[in-house]
Amino acid sequence: MDLKPSKCSKAIAYDIIFMDCQMPEMNGYEAATELRRLEGPNRRVPIVALTAEAIVGCRDKCINAGMDDFLAKPVKLEDIIAALEKHLQTSGRYKPVTSQPGCSSS
Repeated sequence: MDLKPSKCSKAIAYDIIFMDCQMPEMNGYEAATELRRLEGPNRRVPIVALTAEAIVGCRDKCINAGMDDFLAKPVKLEDIIAALEKHLQTSGRYKPVTSQPGCSSS
């Protein structure tokens, strides 16, 4: 199965991408750059970097490659939720859940 960004981005309209920076064949920096190149002028999917590289300059490297945010591994659930809320609110795709169907607050 071909999972190169050019194939994946055309096949599925993603709301957000969590990009591992250290992947075989094409690393996350290259993949983000390629995805940005392929996007049309009316679409920008948020890309959040996931990396074990928590060294000085790594966040800037991710942003310069076209990613929108940076999370260092190991990732906490709260960090993922914050990234989802931040980037999906910005894109207009986030709808806060105030209650779940079938649940009562009493």
